[in-house]
Amino acid sequence: MQIKFKRIFLALFVMCGLWLSLRAEDGYRLWLRYDKIDNPTLLLSYRKAITGIQMDEQSAIFASALNELKTGLSGLLDKEVFVVAKNSPVAGSLVAGTPQGNSLVASFTHPEEMKKLGDDGYLVITVGSGNNQHLLIAANTDKGVLYGSFHLLRLLQTHQPIDRLNICEIPKIKCRLLNHWDNLDGSVERGYAGTSLWDWHKLPEYLSPRYTDYARANASVGINGTVITNVNANARALTPEYLEKVAALATVFRRYGIRVFLTARFSSPIETGGLKTADPLDAGVQQWWNEKADEIYKLIPDFGGFLIKANSEGQPGPQDYGRNHADGANMLAKAVAPHGGIVMWRAFVYSHEVPDDRAKQSYSEFTPLDGKFEKNVFVQVKNGPIDFQPREPFHPLFGAMPKTPIMMEFQITQEYLGQGTHLVYLAPLFKEVLDADTYAKGKGSEVAKVIDGTLEDHPLSGIAGVANIGNDRNWCGHPFAQSNWYAFGRLAWNHQLSSETIAGEWIRMTFNNDAGFIAVATKMMMQSRETTVNYMTPLGLHHIMAFEHHSGPGPWSNIGRADWTSPYYHRADSLGIGFDRTSTGSSALSQYAPEVAAEWADLRTCPEKYLLWFHHLPWDYKLNSGETLWNGLISHYYSGVEGVRKMQKDWESLRGKVDVQRFEHVEAYLKIQEKEAVWWRNSCIQYFQQFSNLPIPVGYEKPEMPWEYYKKLTGRKILRF
Repeated sequence: MQIKFKRIFLALFVMCGLWLSLRAEDGYRLWLRYDKIDNPTLLLSYRKAITGIQMDEQSAIFASALNELKTGLSGLLDKEVFVVAKNSPVAGSLVAGTPQGNSLVASFTHPEEMKKLGDDGYLVITVGSGNNQHLLIAANTDKGVLYGSFHLLRLLQTHQPIDRLNICEIPKIKCRLLNHWDNLDGSVERGYAGTSLWDWHKLPEYLSPRYTDYARANASVGINGTVITNVNANARALTPEYLEKVAALATVFRRYGIRVFLTARFSSPIETGGLKTADPLDAGVQQWWNEKADEIYKLIPDFGGFLIKANSEGQPGPQDYGRNHADGANMLAKAVAPHGGIVMWRAFVYSHEVPDDRAKQSYSEFTPLDGKFEKNVFVQVKNGPIDFQPREPFHPLFGAMPKTPIMMEFQITQEYLGQGTHLVYLAPLFKEVLDADTYAKGKGSEVAKVIDGTLEDHPLSGIAGVANIGNDRNWCGHPFAQSNWYAFGRLAWNHQLSSETIAGEWIRMTFNNDAGFIAVATKMMMQSRETTVNYMTPLGLHHIMAFEHHSGPGPWSNIGRADWTSPYYHRADSLGIGFDRTSTGSSALSQYAPEVAAEWADLRTCPEKYLLWFHHLPWDYKLNSGETLWNGLISHYYSGVEGVRKMQKDWESLRGKVDVQRFEHVEAYLKIQEKEAVWWRNSCIQYFQQFSNLPIPVGYEKPEMPWEYYKKLTGRKILRF
């Protein structure tokens, strides 16, 4: 059938199954809401510009892109969008560099330009002129077209002009992964949005529609890999029974360009293989892993590889046999290398004997191994040297292992940031670390350049985020927690994007394009992380959460080994507070480049946000504000509470500008957050007051209960005040 198009076509060169949920505003659709554009003028211009889709060829991923475009455009434009299944002369002319009668925008006129896109990059450009214009989504692979299709839909969802497009997008990081800490029993370690998405009991026969929507959401922000099992691994995950289930999930994710990875328990050869050892230098153990890799790739040809937590917090590893981390990682890397797999070896390790400052131990164990890992091994490093705290300086391993690809590990789930009920937008945290200068090769050696491979010219680059996703209807528990999943994906693709830009995109796509709503919601999001730091861990305090549950304060927690306790980190006494990591203390600063160490060691130049991370200071130490340290702590804790109350007022001002269901959900959670911010403030101030012996300044509301009351609380469920 011959179909005539009026102005602008969508031509797809080389390369989503879309299942659209019911239109209840319960958050299920995330940022992929394709409702009719409510701006009549803009809607009319889009309708005139887009009359159909012209496609080149089919593949599973390409079909996903086409389906996403058809559904998205039909919903946004509120009209049927036609498809012509034939070769596109526009796409063909672009590749040949000889457009047939049409002028191309900008410089994309030669096949060499296409080579620069790699496997995931794409062009979204306007070609032609007058009534013979085309919108072209062009890429070298079907994945590129999929990503380009989502980009075009994002432009429409956020009401951007599309008449003269000249977009070239290439991801800055190659491996962009979610790490799910999901267990085989359905529980999720550090999960606050229900139980696991993976219904192991019903797999492989039943594939929930949520698996497709999960894959769509990830592909829309460029995430191309998912580790579906907990880093505290279960050896059963690598048995034939479970590999068959994993293969079923991989068939869904593959259609969206997503590779499946698994965590591997280092002792698996013993636990499920019948061997007597898991020594990585043992020939029998090596053969077991080689055969296991062959078995996995036979079922899942595009299997990504393994994530390993070893010799950390009781997990088995190569050190059990007198070997080092490189020995263990290399054994596994050699097993998956013939299949194109990678190994991500976590650097989160610290000694059971607690011989030194815990912040130093990863660096001490891994830097001697630089250059000793196989080329398909990442060393996966947490953003900070302790453990995903509300604020940490960047990890000293960034820039310290120039011969080894370093993979960033962020925590998207809010283990130490209010868990499931606090509104905390994490893009500012991510950016604070990514933009930090390591000075590894002089000024301009930002952490982002370490992990994207450009600092040392590594062909392998990666970033991982510990997922905040569960089977709650809205995926992430808190409606605003979805923004952290979105922000991680956008920064994984392009770490140069600003937090404000990402927030604005997410708000427009998730809620609406009302300018007043966007302004207020963006302000709330941008202030939320600093607000949370203020009522939890101001001025560089860290690791003062409750030992039992991590959801509330516990500066008094003194259970178990020393470096699991709060006093180990805050070191409050009658003289002052803070952890001395200068040359007079643990010397942790010596692990950083001299320029960084000098700045942070000098009280005149150390940023106050890291002050108590690196210095033990007297209670009467003068801050930049002129306040004493004690009064400054009081000020931060109280401003944190007031910041939450300001968010409550701001959200109330948006009543009527957003659907009732999600408005009331956020409203209720802000009440919880305000209550828990007071909990943090009152308990921490009063606990530290017993060391400072100083009063709470006049003008501040006094705590209703003594700190001993808060000490007895064991979590959110029994918090009553």
